[in-house]
Amino acid sequence: MSSPVAAHLAPATSPISYDDGQRATTLLGQIGRVFDQRIVGQQGLRTALVSCLLAGGHVLLESVPGLAKTTAAQTLADSVTGSFHRIQCTPDLMPNDIVGTQIYNYATGEFSTQLGPVHANLVLLDEINRSSAKTQSAMLEAMQERQTSIGGEMYPLPNPFMVLATQNPIEEEGTYVLPEAQMDRFLMKEVLTYPAPDEEVEILDRIESGSMTAPLTAESITVADVLFLQSLVTKVYVDTSIKQYIVALINTTRGGGPRPLPNLNQHVRVGASPRGGIALMRIAQALALQAGRAYVVPDDVKALRHSVLRHRIVRTYDALANNVAPESLIDAVFAAVPSP
Repeated sequence: MSSPVAAHLAPATSPISYDDGQRATTLLGQIGRVFDQRIVGQQGLRTALVSCLLAGGHVLLESVPGLAKTTAAQTLADSVTGSFHRIQCTPDLMPNDIVGTQIYNYATGEFSTQLGPVHANLVLLDEINRSSAKTQSAMLEAMQERQTSIGGEMYPLPNPFMVLATQNPIEEEGTYVLPEAQMDRFLMKEVLTYPAPDEEVEILDRIESGSMTAPLTAESITVADVLFLQSLVTKVYVDTSIKQYIVALINTTRGGGPRPLPNLNQHVRVGASPRGGIALMRIAQALALQAGRAYVVPDDVKALRHSVLRHRIVRTYDALANNVAPESLIDAVFAAVPSP
């Protein structure tokens, strides 16, 4: 699997045993087969969702309606035999509706705790930007702390725990935009695009034949399997030169780095935080494992750069007015920093 270019980035002895590597390949194949049965195309979305699950992070999905955001989230849940809850966000949704509440029992004269839908392995937050700031902050606290507080008592969330939040960028009426600091809590922000015409024909074929809604024939993996894959991701070797490369990229988004981009401050108001660097490394490790490698190469860092960084770069008013896409700024940063 190792190329001559990447040979110097590999450790002397592999941190992942051959048997563990084979088991990981089998499990990832099972997840892939579940996706094949439910989703047509959307290869980038699949990679983003699986990588995010392996890296133990949360993902924000953005697209116009009807591009299988909810279906993809449900499919990821189907590929893992863990608990799955869907929360439809509305302006009147309260934090207690998500986190849980205490209910008074008149017969016993005591309070009992009812856990909210956030207590699941995978949680789909549909149209997160429709919920109020108060509810968003309760959800984001659960994402960060991996626990909820009900009546002064702490209740840990299940492990693994992953939030898939969706938002629709075209309807602004009745929405509450997620602040940049809260967006940063998402490991990735994936923007979905329309399928190709031949893929749309296949979608129609599958709907007509009923195969899209037929019971899954592919075998799901267990929660224990997910924890095993997550433990392998943390073992994937990251060479010092790769870490220096990631830090140089993040610093370049802030106007520094080994080769600062001229006039970057005209387009970027705030660059990526150290959390952005951690996200690049974690996703690179997850991609390396999916490629059957026990070490990270520069291509792993580059592969999902848009998804990892697009929501961490705050553009200036000039950049917004001139429609300068965050992806083009990210590409400029990656072009300026030499690969190890």
